[in-house]
Amino acid sequence: MGTATTPGFDTEALRRGIEEGTPQTIVSLYADDARIRIVDRHTQPSTPKVLYGRDEIAAMLDDVYSRDMTHTVEECVVQGDRAAFSEACTYPDGVRVLAESMLSLRDGKIAEQTMIQVWDEEETTG
Repeated sequence: MGTATTPGFDTEALRRGIEEGTPQTIVSLYADDARIRIVDRHTQPSTPKVLYGRDEIAAMLDDVYSRDMTHTVEECVVQGDRAAFSEACTYPDGVRVLAESMLSLRDGKIAEQTMIQVWDEEETTG
């Protein structure tokens, strides 16, 4: 009797897609029914932004990667059906963004993602 193997998550495709700014590569890593929950200063934990399915995810990624900024994967770890990665971004004016993502995987594809992102803000004096 043979042993069935499940496909692994393609971390190199994730890195390549993010760092080369090719959203179609990144979208290919998601299951058709994937869900992303985004938490940041605008969409806080009690009311996160939630995207459902590849079409909504693709629209968000197209927007993000159309911006003039650099993207770097700083860390990526995979263990079983879970993965996590850190993405650092920099706009030309020096503003930095850091996003941390936790992934649930199914058959080597991202089924669920929770992303927490923060970015530099100007300090105000009062």
